[in-house]
Amino acid sequence: MNIDGVFRSLTALGATWVLWLLVGLSVLAFAVMLERLVFFLSTRISAGELRAQLSQGLTKQPCLELKQRLVASRSVEARIVGAGVGASCPAEAEERMAAEAQLQRLRSEQYLAFLGTLGNNAPFIGLLGTVVGIIGAFGELDASGGQLTSGLMSEIGEALVATAVGLVVALPAVAAYNAFQRTIQVRLNRGDALGRELIAQLHAAAHAAARAGRPEPEGAE
Repeated sequence: MNIDGVFRSLTALGATWVLWLLVGLSVLAFAVMLERLVFFLSTRISAGELRAQLSQGLTKQPCLELKQRLVASRSVEARIVGAGVGASCPAEAEERMAAEAQLQRLRSEQYLAFLGTLGNNAPFIGLLGTVVGIIGAFGELDASGGQLTSGLMSEIGEALVATAVGLVVALPAVAAYNAFQRTIQVRLNRGDALGRELIAQLHAAAHAAARAGRPEPEGAE
């Protein structure tokens, strides 16, 4: 295969194909941003409300009922805490919640790798279009015998537009990626804080049972 010939055929197309590629990638990025936005809005929950449910549930409801209600929730925090409810001891609850936190991180970060990759590489794709356009412009200049023509100026302008479009595609992708990652970290931290509160309650129940000299309640060993 003649690599030089392939590259020359690409330069003959100008920067138009790069622009269309960037447009396609921007549409995909918008779809991912919209899907993740819907996901994060549909899984919101008040930390205070969840804490109240957890405190009341441990004292007034069977552990199994509380666990089913938390696990059935779409909320990241509720599912993390729900994994620890009903554990036989605080150590088991901690391990279960740590495992569930990793699963919820994977669930929340779905498709975000595409946004991060696009944000990092869209400017380089635009730069490729600029390079291809400039090479085509030099070919046009050579064909015109060094005379500036309207076709030459058009190719130069198209080449510069490719870099601008690459930046326009990259900036929203990077902003959305950072915002979503921040949201994920906040929710995981909330889940961890509520999980620690659950473990503290399990320890307190275990100590109270030991002082009373009676068998420890389920989930507080």
